[in-house]
Amino acid sequence: MRTETFYALPKAAKQIRVTVFMQEQGFTEEFDALDGVATHLVLFDEQEPVATCRIWLAEDGYHVGRLAVMKEHRGKGLGALMLAAAETHVRALGGCSISLHAQCRAEQFYRKCGYTPYGEIDYDEGVEHVHMRKIFD
Repeated sequence: MRTETFYALPKAAKQIRVTVFMQEQGFTEEFDALDGVATHLVLFDEQEPVATCRIWLAEDGYHVGRLAVMKEHRGKGLGALMLAAAETHVRALGGCSISLHAQCRAEQFYRKCGYTPYGEIDYDEGVEHVHMRKIFD
């Protein structure tokens, strides 16, 4: 397994997100302006892209989003591996925390990775989401 960093949305990340968010989960507004400014991480198993996420800097700090793992590779810790890679990237840039907007059904996964919820639950394309943050030691 290897993680590659891209400064423009790569085809591999786009395909993972189409498969996971659009085909599996039914989201329609998957791609946005953040894709043009975000750093994209893609995890490869040999030559096959198996997971992705994006990182960007906003006024309130660093954010990670669009974390997706291909169905046949779930349950192997790859989501946590992608988060760790994003956190390493943010730390290297001098960041002291990272925030995300998670689907509520994934809240326990993020809690296990050290993230704490804050604020009110809201909706993105009709799906409950919660804001979460991890402050680095």
